[in-house]
Amino acid sequence: MRTSSLETETYFAGAYWGARKESPGECARRIERLLASIAQIDPAFAHWFQLGKSRKDALKRPIEPKLMELEALVQKGKDRKFEDLGFSLGGWNGAGDDYDAAGFSIHCGSYTDVVANSCVIDLPSRGLNSDRVLTSSVLASLVKCMATAWEPDSAVAMSSPHLQLIDKGIPFAVLPGWVTYLARHRGAVPPLPAPVSIEPVEDKGTLIILTPERFTVANPEHVALAERVREQLDRAGLLKPLQLQQ
Repeated sequence: MRTSSLETETYFAGAYWGARKESPGECARRIERLLASIAQIDPAFAHWFQLGKSRKDALKRPIEPKLMELEALVQKGKDRKFEDLGFSLGGWNGAGDDYDAAGFSIHCGSYTDVVANSCVIDLPSRGLNSDRVLTSSVLASLVKCMATAWEPDSAVAMSSPHLQLIDKGIPFAVLPGWVTYLARHRGAVPPLPAPVSIEPVEDKGTLIILTPERFTVANPEHVALAERVREQLDRAGLLKPLQLQQ
């Protein structure tokens, strides 16, 4: 039996920012805020575990979303060779089915000119969690939480096939997707065609939602709309690559 594209297309959310030297405590405070806020969005984001050698091993290592515990985990993820590369932390939500699972990978506190800071959440792609999470309203809330916690240059929720379609190999490129956040300092967002919606994220930046229905590269109208919006944002100077030098 053939599987539909909606069932095979995978999605992620990511926030990206340039060089920003931060201590383990500062990174931990941002992670604490992120985990507390996304836990309110959907049960799939309510509990996290440290990565382990196996599922059984990971389930024995819950991540306590408290400042002191998070700071210890961040410090544990310090790059041992180069201080300016910052810290890394990964987590998994413990879902039994890999397709219904979510995970995160955080790289923060980097102030080098060769590695960007990021927070990437791999989203459920099939199953009950996926049915709830892969909606424009949930992903908009998720991207907002990432924007307010990390204050990134940009953030996005998009499908991996869409990323592969538009990625031209430009280092640290800003690539818009189904839901896109652009920081205020990047410039003003121009009027965009229907059904695109635009809304502010506090005083930090702007959220752009391409379509209220699930975006998929199998829909040529979605792909055409995404490209039209990308071109308009690029012409407005909003998609310049991340600047990694402070």
